[in-house]
Amino acid sequence: MIDRIKTRNQPSMALFLLIPSVVLLLLLILLPITRFLSKSLPLPPGPPGLPIIGNLHQLDISDLAVYLWGLSKRYGPLMSLRLGNVQTLVVSSAEMAKEILKTNDLVFCTRPILTGQQKLSYDNKDIAWSPYNEYWRQMRKICTLHLFSMKQVNLFRTVREQEVFDMIDRIKTRSSTKQAVNLSEDVMILYSNIICRVAFGKRPSAYNYRKKGKRLGELMLECQVMFANFFYRDYFPLMGWLDKLNGSIARLEKTFKDMDEFYQEVIDEHLNQNQPNKMQDDMVDILLKLKQDYSNDITFDHVKGVLMNILLAGTGTSASTVVWAMTMLIKNPEFLKKVQHEVRDAVGKKGKVEEDDLYKLDYLKAVIKEALRLYPAVPLLLPRESRDQCILEGYKIPKKTLVYVNAWAVGRDPKCWDRPEEFDPERFMGSNLEYKGADFEWIPFGSGRRGCPGLLMGTTAVELALSNLVYSFDWELPEGTIDIDTLKTKGTVMHKKNELLLVAKVP
Repeated sequence: MIDRIKTRNQPSMALFLLIPSVVLLLLLILLPITRFLSKSLPLPPGPPGLPIIGNLHQLDISDLAVYLWGLSKRYGPLMSLRLGNVQTLVVSSAEMAKEILKTNDLVFCTRPILTGQQKLSYDNKDIAWSPYNEYWRQMRKICTLHLFSMKQVNLFRTVREQEVFDMIDRIKTRSSTKQAVNLSEDVMILYSNIICRVAFGKRPSAYNYRKKGKRLGELMLECQVMFANFFYRDYFPLMGWLDKLNGSIARLEKTFKDMDEFYQEVIDEHLNQNQPNKMQDDMVDILLKLKQDYSNDITFDHVKGVLMNILLAGTGTSASTVVWAMTMLIKNPEFLKKVQHEVRDAVGKKGKVEEDDLYKLDYLKAVIKEALRLYPAVPLLLPRESRDQCILEGYKIPKKTLVYVNAWAVGRDPKCWDRPEEFDPERFMGSNLEYKGADFEWIPFGSGRRGCPGLLMGTTAVELALSNLVYSFDWELPEGTIDIDTLKTKGTVMHKKNELLLVAKVP
């Protein structure tokens, strides 16, 4: 009986031993072939560079996304550049964006280590610039649940509405004098107020950098400049001494010190239970509670790093989106009339648009989506870095390649968009395209593991502000102005270079 059982089991045992042997043999055959192919495969095409500096001398940093888009028309949607010692890949089509952000997301989901970002994010102890690792996975999960969830967005609804209505009242006061409104300035103040109240419990005007009287807005601007600053050590490691020689490191250290003192002042204030007029349950309160709950994993530097993300990302991107949307509406008055008709018809005569009204405003949402298609707030998204070597479209992408996904170019991909250079919100009417990044022809907030965690809070604030602006006023150009330019600033966030000046009239 036992012999029969042994006999019956012999084929299965032989098969059990045979399978790993075959797999091992295949690996021994295929690995050298794969290595040979990966070594022999070319890099994606790109413009020829010079020894040592590569293509750095060719870059037009005044309008980098547009410049790279132009190059991609010649070299293709996967384009290689050499920036000093750094191999760089520029992605310029929806099809290739999907390869990076979805198909190979795990390969391309980490961030490069750059001097300015590393310093100002407390050695990458934030969410936006942290490398892909266990810390980042846990921190993003915690922040998504506790800071950016639907519950938290709704919790701060009153703050958003109060600040938007205050802005509308200020504009109404000026409209009675027919004075031109600096909408760029008003919208930036609006989102600075919202973000600071949500994050710290106070408007930025309540904070002054006491040593030299700098206001918070000046500190934020200097911080943004340092994020976009060129540091030699990022591209020529042996030439990092030039950063000290030209004063870049000293300027970065001072900016960090100033911001750190501000963050510490905010934290100390929130830790002081006797502080008068303290707003409960702002984001600092939540982060400090998380620090207490996760004492082994979250330090004060982590809290400050996340505050940096909230402060810098939440202000500029939202302000940029509203200004570009209003710019496009003024340049295309037929669409302005349509969105005003929708909002005024939906809201009636109650005098203001509240967040409960936003679900009715499909045309307004289409206007915002079209503005983001043409003028994404972060046109090159945040750079990524390849964690390992991979093959894309028959090209070799080495490990530690710096990757830029050009959202400016993707939004103008002629394979995805009819009349891609024209502003036409109606292309989004009836469309299923959503902000979450599942549709790669439209990726203003990125996609995949590194997609923007705060997009719900940001888009809600943009919809509320724009709907109230078109509801409350009729808009026209100042006397003597024929048209509005669309010149852009350089930097991570793409603002309108020249301030948007308009005359507001109460209908």
